[in-house]
Amino acid sequence: MSTTATLLTCPLDKSPLTKRDNGYRCANNHHFDIAKEGYVNLLPAHHKRSKQPGDNKAMVQARRQFLDTNWYQAISDLLNSTVSQTLDTSRTNNLLDAGCGEGYYLARLVEHCDKEINAYGLDISKFAVAAAAKKYKALNWLVASNRQIPLADSSLDSIICAFGFPCYQEFSEKLKPTGKLFLMETQEQHLIELRQLIYPELKAYKPLDLTPAENANFVLEDKQSLQQSITLDKQAISQLLAMTPHLYRAPKEGIAKVEALSTLTLTLDVALYQFGRC
Repeated sequence: MSTTATLLTCPLDKSPLTKRDNGYRCANNHHFDIAKEGYVNLLPAHHKRSKQPGDNKAMVQARRQFLDTNWYQAISDLLNSTVSQTLDTSRTNNLLDAGCGEGYYLARLVEHCDKEINAYGLDISKFAVAAAAKKYKALNWLVASNRQIPLADSSLDSIICAFGFPCYQEFSEKLKPTGKLFLMETQEQHLIELRQLIYPELKAYKPLDLTPAENANFVLEDKQSLQQSITLDKQAISQLLAMTPHLYRAPKEGIAKVEALSTLTLTLDVALYQFGRC
């Protein structure tokens, strides 16, 4: 955990956390250790919906292997170029990746930017955060939920949520009045070839509903779309299956079809939404 982390709040009483020895403590003496990998677990047991919420260890490992091969680099590059343009060059920018997974997008963003960034990555999966903290030691990693972000209100310049679960009201409370929210979402044709192979029938596509964002005082400032074709080898096909819920949701017959392939050409189809505050 970086010594620049000054925004942490107690998940039990929302009071500021102070670093003491190998952990953080609030005024009411709630204490949270820094794990050996370098992250802090700020997800109390009574806030969990299962014993180990979020992605399991196998999914995290597969995603790390897949993303490190840069199959999704174009998506990361779009996020980097868009977010960096909004950051202030005259001061340190506080930024949160809400649903950071194993850290790929946040780490590449910080590396890309020439502005000063105090970066936090948050995920509900302990396995994902541990993997992120172990590899990207200079950043601040938290096990926590988007529903209750353990950072000070009105403290963040930017929040990114890439293929995660946006909690608009919580995001609004954590952002400064001039803060920006960036959502990366899949569109209708994303991985369509994979989905057609593994499911007998596809669900109807539903565009992103902007009403919850508007109700939380966000206004859409920009939307960019990215479409690209990639051809995966057999190893990457296996990693993609393992890192997504498709492996557990799809019929066995459909999974077997994909696993038998030596290559698979897929469509990437995503949108990046940029929101400001009303």
